[in-house]
Order: sequence, then C-alpha cells, then structure tokens
Amino acid sequence: MDPGQEFRLLCSCAAVDLSSERATRIAADVGAGIDWSRFLHSAEHHGLLPLVARNLGDVAAVPPEIAHRLRAAFETNVRRNLWFASELSRIAALFEAKGLCMVSYKGPLLAEGAYGDVALRTFGDLDFLVSPGNLAAAKNALAHLGYRPSEELSPAVERLWQRFGYELPFDGAAGRYLVELQWGLTPYFYAVNLRADELLHRSCAATISNHPVRTLSPEDTLLVLCLHAAKHLWMRLIWVCDIAQTIRTQTIDYTSLLSRARSLGIMRITLLSFWLAQRLLDAPIPSLAAEGVSRDTAIAALGEELAARIARGATYDFESPAYFRWIPRLREHRSDRWRYFWRLFWTPGVGDLAAVRLPEALFPLYRLVRVARLARRFLWPGLRSVSVKAS
Repeated sequence: MDPGQEFRLLCSCAAVDLSSERATRIAADVGAGIDWSRFLHSAEHHGLLPLVARNLGDVAAVPPEIAHRLRAAFETNVRRNLWFASELSRIAALFEAKGLCMVSYKGPLLAEGAYGDVALRTFGDLDFLVSPGNLAAAKNALAHLGYRPSEELSPAVERLWQRFGYELPFDGAAGRYLVELQWGLTPYFYAVNLRADELLHRSCAATISNHPVRTLSPEDTLLVLCLHAAKHLWMRLIWVCDIAQTIRTQTIDYTSLLSRARSLGIMRITLLSFWLAQRLLDAPIPSLAAEGVSRDTAIAALGEELAARIARGATYDFESPAYFRWIPRLREHRSDRWRYFWRLFWTPGVGDLAAVRLPEALFPLYRLVRVARLARRFLWPGLRSVSVKAS
C-alpha cells in the first residue's frame, strides 16, 4: 500500500502524545511539501482536524493560512464539544432524578477518557444506551428537555422498530440528530447478540463536567469501538484512532475482552481492528491479540485491503450489494455468516417501512417487501424503486 505523503502525515498526526520518531516524521513530511488542500480535505473526512491542529501548531513549515484555518476549526470544535458535554450532564442528571438506568458512551466521555481532552475529538451527537424496557420512559425524559424524535413513528411501527432496529435519533433546539437512544449496538441482521442489559450491568462510574454518569466498562468500550468501526468498514481513520488511543490509555483485561469477543463470534472483527490500529497508527497490541492475528490467516489480507481503502478515502453505500458482501467476510464462523444472510434477507429495515405503509395486522408482509426490495437491488439494480401506500 502506497498511501501518499498526505495520508502518511495524517496518520502521524493521529495521536495525542507524539513520540520523538513521530514528531520527526511530521517535520520531514511537512518540509518535503504537502498538497494542503488535499490534506485538509482528508483530515476533515477522517474526523482528525482537532488532532491535526494540535500536532501541527508548532511546526514552522506549515503555511500561515493553513495554520489559521486549523486554529479556526479547532476553536469551533471546542465550542461545540463543550456544549455537548454540558448537555450530556443535563440529560444524565434528569435520567438519574427519574431513576432511569442509562449508559453514555463515545462522544465527550471517549474524548476525555481516551484523548485526555474533550477538545481533541470530533463528534456530532450523544449516544445513550438504555434497557429496552426503559425506552418509553427515556423518551419521555428527553421530551422534558425539549427533544423530539427525528421522525415521528406510529406506535405500531415503533414497536416493530424496537424489535428489528437498535436506535432512535432525536432533534433539539440546537439542531437535528443531536441525541440517540439505543437499546442495541448493531442492527438485528448483523447477528451480534451483544445485549444492552449485560452492558448496563457491567457499566462503571465516570464524570463529565464534574457530574457523575455511567459509562461502559473499559473492555466493553473497546469491544464496542471495534464493532462500530467494523459496521462502517473502518472507512474513517478516527474510528481506528479511537481504538488506538483506548489501547494506549486504558487498563484493559484482554483475557476477558477476547473471551467475550470469541463468545459473540466477533473475534476477527476485534483482531482486525487491532491490526489496523497497529498497521496505520503504530498502536501497541497485546500479546494475546498478536497470537490471535497469527492464527487467523484472513486478517492480514483483509487488513491490507481495508487499509488501502482507508488511505484512498473510499466510501461505501451502506445499502449496496458490495457492502453486504463485505460484512460476512468479517465473521470467523460459518454459522454466523449464514445467520447474517438469513436475517439480512428477512429483517425489515427503515427503507422497507418507508417504501410500503401497511396496517399493523399486515406487518408480517414486510418480510416480503424486504425480499422484493433486496431482489431489485441485487438482481435488477437498474429498476427504479416504487413507493406504495396501503391503508
């Protein structure tokens, strides 16, 4: 893989604490000449502008106009992140007052925990994990703070979505899609049975803006970061950086983590995430993970392919056949791959619910809608989709 000078510089900047070797690489790449327009576009695409601004701030060879743009982007991100941190405290306090168990993860907590500073990571929403049984009460609590679902679903459709989906986004006075309530970590058809109640049970105490909150255990945090990155095929470097920073900064029981990954059938996803963190960002990986990588001969080949796509800034259509073919390659067990295909084939999604509106008594027919839409996408991609309304 020849990632290009701009991508090499971006990888060198993707760390909080710079080693002398990494600082030397940064100075050498900047001194050799950089296509700054291409570099800034890549840094924004990969979600790394705050780290880039921090790590290039004292490099004299950076052109003044580029340094100014980086400072402006950093300051904008600081203001936005401080607002999110304050809002997280406000929401957590209300949930606590109402006796609702919830866990916050990613967002401000990840920035402070793995990066040491809420200003050093970009994020655009707040994620809250709740027990499926507490979803209605959590929605009501958010309504008290002025948050409304981004899409109003009928009670019947919402019940169906709670069965096959895993999250609901909410809008607030400050914008759209600011909060997500989640009762799962991945869509049902991914066939990863990581239960919210188990994550809540293993959660631990944290603080944000001097307010106590609950967050995922260090092991669950790292596992969830690996799953999240895999769901998006690691296409943004920030997701690899999250994993690298968590490995560098957190005390992890890797025996427990890898045992959990093995039982869930996501060992390849976990080890591939570690491989990418080491390959692209020089993250140290534990000996147990290194042994696992050496045993799974598919990881290096998959990793090189993914690393090349990350370097090119490649994106995916997450409704495309190419994406759906990628996911089973990440699972180590044939049974999980078959379960994925079976659930993908039969599980209604957002597009299926939008394409055909059925009364609740006919909801089982959404499986047939799913089959028809997948057949059109895979077998006859040139055909236009048809939206049908039924009363």
